[in-house]
Amino acid sequence: MKIDVHNHVIPKTVLDLLNSDRGFGVVHDGKIVNVVGQFEFPFTDSMCEPDAKIEELAKHGLEAAVLSIAPPTFLYHLDAARSEAVCEAANDGMAAFAAAQPRRFRWMAHVPMRAPERAADMLRRAKNAGAVGVEIATNIVGERLDEARFDPFWSAADELGLPVMIHPWYNAPNPGLDEWYFQNVIGNPLETMTAACRLICAGTLDRFARVQILLVHGGGHLPYQLGRLRHAASVREELKDAPKDPWSYAGRLKFDCLTHDAKAAAFLIDRAGVDNVFMGTDLPFDMAPTHPTVTLDEAVGKTVARQVLETNAAKYFHFA
Repeated sequence: MKIDVHNHVIPKTVLDLLNSDRGFGVVHDGKIVNVVGQFEFPFTDSMCEPDAKIEELAKHGLEAAVLSIAPPTFLYHLDAARSEAVCEAANDGMAAFAAAQPRRFRWMAHVPMRAPERAADMLRRAKNAGAVGVEIATNIVGERLDEARFDPFWSAADELGLPVMIHPWYNAPNPGLDEWYFQNVIGNPLETMTAACRLICAGTLDRFARVQILLVHGGGHLPYQLGRLRHAASVREELKDAPKDPWSYAGRLKFDCLTHDAKAAAFLIDRAGVDNVFMGTDLPFDMAPTHPTVTLDEAVGKTVARQVLETNAAKYFHFA
């Protein structure tokens, strides 16, 4: 099966919860979802209907997906009770979504990261309910993932052997990115590189040695600039305790191939290793490519493309 590992949903359980209480700060009228003060986007049936999701995948040459909550509905910034309620609803809803097409769907947990102990507990429950990974933001409302207070979460991910997909959200303010949708176009890849490099340099990946990270959008800037970090570690006092070669984490760093450019995808697969790259689309958002499988074939040829598109995800995310 042709599998998309970066595919978003907002289950009905979440929509019902958000519509029940204006305190969540989300408006959904059936046509748009407006996370007040953050982001507004079109609502599609594929966000909450399994059959519509299958149809959407087919239009893009795909057959199956690893589902994760749409990042605008991470909602970490809410009070603890509401944040946890969203996560519970998301996990229940994604489990039900996947159960509707058990051969076609797997799902990633959503956990309340501002309460790391609760996030760890929920992650354990989610794995028991069938989660094959967990999706988190590149930062948690301004707090960085390598901060010590998040250790309970990393410890649970390490213990459970669940991949952690890191997706840009709560991007750091940058006035240079205010126009032209640059907060997404430039800011998202920058956030991904920032999060991953901090986890490397802070020693988080050393302390939790079983943790594997899935970086979306082709890994952001990281695969193309990690050599710069390697050089800096050889000449800068600030990096004297950092790993001398960040590429030594290859194999624990996984990537989707969503680069929007065949040559960039070819470089990523060559540099990261074909075993470490998956198909990812970002569906159903408008930054998803129209013909992802065609671009992948152009990039690396059908034999390698098949491994990225089918074999890797089937093995890694436990598709039959």
